Amino acid sequence: MAPKNKFTKEEMVAAALQVVRTKGIDGLTAKTMADALGTSTQPIFTAFGSMDTVRQEVCAAAVRVYDRYTNAGLQEKIPFFGVGMQYIRFAREEPELYRLLFLTRAQGQGQGWSAMQSMKHLQTLVRPTLMEIYQITELEADLYFCDLWFVVHSLSTLIVTGDCPYSDQEIGQILTGVSISICKSIKEITGFAAGTFGGFPPVLPEMQIHLCDPVSERKNRRN
Repeated sequence: MAPKNKFTKEEMVAAALQVVRTKGIDGLTAKTMADALGTSTQPIFTAFGSMDTVRQEVCAAAVRVYDRYTNAGLQEKIPFFGVGMQYIRFAREEPELYRLLFLTRAQGQGQGWSAMQSMKHLQTLVRPTLMEIYQITELEADLYFCDLWFVVHSLSTLIVTGDCPYSDQEIGQILTGVSISICKSIKEITGFAAGTFGGFPPVLPEMQIHLCDPVSERKNRRN
């Protein structure tokens, strides 16, 4: 008879999650997990059968961590803005979990979780609020959120890769500017949401610095 495992599955998954937080998903092996638990690798394979199963459990645990951030954002006065800022906060505070969920191909993880899946899920949650606040249609609300989410995801990815020059305050200003631009386009450009509008005029020279470096432009305006 095999000896009884002194760790529960939950405790073992928690240890594996901590390994991923410090070493990334590629650093999660039977040995690193066993070292975190202070045991041999045998209990791991007794409980899970394979490391593929462990990775699936870790991915599910990472989703639960991410959900806590999402839920906090949904409690904000403006839920769709709160969700965006919490997404960025998750990237800043849990970079390796962000990599696992949103910058790693889903195949092999057994969860099918991806950045686009997350976007569509959040879109469903915040759609009613967008429609109510801005008095827009479902199509317009989905376009608004999708476009704003692309900016949020881009900024979060810059944070995780260590290449984001913006503070949280500056990120908030960027998101506010993008939000206003999208909303104004939806309201004032016929066919914008449906994709039937005739396109945009050429970018004026005085606009180019703003498009390239919004932070520098704001600083220049203050000066």
